[in-house]
Amino acid sequence: MKIIKTVSILVILLSFSQCGGSTLMKNPILKVEKAFYNKWVGGQPGVSGTKVEIHLEDAQEVIFVALYFQGKRTQVEVSKIDKFTQIIAHFSTSKRKHRNLILDADIIKETGNTLPILEEFPFQLKENEAILSYKKENKTLYFKIENIKKVQSIPFPSMNKK
Repeated sequence: MKIIKTVSILVILLSFSQCGGSTLMKNPILKVEKAFYNKWVGGQPGVSGTKVEIHLEDAQEVIFVALYFQGKRTQVEVSKIDKFTQIIAHFSTSKRKHRNLILDADIIKETGNTLPILEEFPFQLKENEAILSYKKENKTLYFKIENIKKVQSIPFPSMNKK
């Protein structure tokens, strides 16, 4: 019985020590040149999203992973423009979801439906703040970006109906 308690305590301590590997950087190596976001509306009803664009200086030896913004998380696109690293993240806010649900009176047929994945948002952020996760030397780090400017929304025209 004493061995089980000791092993349990050891497992709990090791799991907490793993949490220290991912931290929010207080003195980050990244410098934000500019950061802005805009909401867009598509040509089809219910299709919309948010685009976040961040320009960073001196972002060498860093692998960018994801951006957390307004309660959502998404992968980022990274490109180099002159001396800046451009980070772009696209967040869908579309009401149109393409889920193939099987609805039937026979509940056996409905067992093929998959449950939605509910991910808890790990940060408390204002509407104009984001967290950029990145890897450096096999360590996951988080960088808080504040005062992201909201720019004019973009309405995309609908397709011509024939």
